[in-house]
Order: sequence, then structure tokens, then C-alpha cells
Amino acid sequence: MPREFHRPTQFSGAEFEAIQGGDDPATMNRVAHESAAALVARVKNDPSPEILDRLVTFTDMHGIDAVAELWAHASPHTLPGALWRIYLVRAVIRQSPAEVTMLFERGVEASSTIDPVVAGAPAPATPEEILELADLILRGVFVGDFAIALERGAAFCRLASAGATSVADDQDAVGSDRATELTRRALRLSELGADLVACAALWRADSLD
Repeated sequence: MPREFHRPTQFSGAEFEAIQGGDDPATMNRVAHESAAALVARVKNDPSPEILDRLVTFTDMHGIDAVAELWAHASPHTLPGALWRIYLVRAVIRQSPAEVTMLFERGVEASSTIDPVVAGAPAPATPEEILELADLILRGVFVGDFAIALERGAAFCRLASAGATSVADDQDAVGSDRATELTRRALRLSELGADLVACAALWRADSLD
């Protein structure tokens, strides 16, 4: 893994997607796919608690940019693309758990779908419970049903997106500049959710490379 023990990267809610890395696209693509496949296979074959804990908390020690260097440039509907997005969702939650929990709760209130059940968070949820959910979803990528873990992440993204849209509408009504930021955030979360759903379908079809 690249660059051990550096300070974790911080990023804004509206711009958390904009982390790039790498010089040679062909080499970076090959490394991304090979490392993602090797990592998933390694943990599936030996899902020891110690290895799982290290994988789940990797970005807490090394920063989200350490994962970005491996996988952020990969196409969205690939194995490294899926892993990057799941790690990114967890990083966003951990950066501002209280705010993300508020958006999630607003999304749950507005939802008429089974997304709250699929995501698996208690209702109402506390920031501590949302942090735990983020860890459980990431852990499920490695030791549970990979597609179900991606779908849980997607459901969370859709609910947080709906919540961000709802709060943006409230802010827009009072003339707040924050409405634009929340709308951008809602769009990005929605896109993340759609990408995770597509990856789950490809995984079930044995086509997520």
C-alpha cells in the first residue's frame, strides 16, 4: 500500500469526489484492477478479524488519498471503482457524522421506498450508529455478500441525497447560499448510489472486473 502513516486528507462536502492520482493511465489501470481483485480474494480466503479491522480502518490511519491513488481513477462500474466508492462513502460519513446523520434522517422521513430497510440503520439513528453502519457496510464488502453490501451503500447514498435535497429546499426558501452546496452534494450522492447499484448487478452477473 502507498505512503504509510501520513495525515488523513480532508475535503469539502461539495468536492469530495475531486481526488486524483497517477501518471501512466495504462499502468494505473492495471494496478487498480489487480490490487482490487487480489485484495478481495485474499480476504475471502482468510477473513481474519485482524485483517478486516485493518482494512476497515485503513483510511483513518493513511487518509482517503491513499485509497484514491489505487482506485479513484478506475471506471465507475469496475471492481476497483466499486471499492473506491464504498471507501469514499465511509470517509464522507466519518468527516461529518452529525451532519450526514441529519441528512440521512431527513431522507428517511421523506422516503416511500424500502431504502431505510436496505441500508440497515436504526430509526431514528444517532451519529454513532451511522458511523457503525459505515463500518458494517465496508466490512460486508469483504466478508459478506458483496452485492448486498454495495446495495446497502447505495440505499444509504439515496437517502442522504434525498435529505440533502430536502434541506436545500428549506435553505433556498430563506435565501441561504448553502442551498447550492447541498444540491451539489445531493447530486453527487445520487450518482454514487447509482454507480454502486450498477456494480452490484455486474457482480451478480459475474461481470465486475
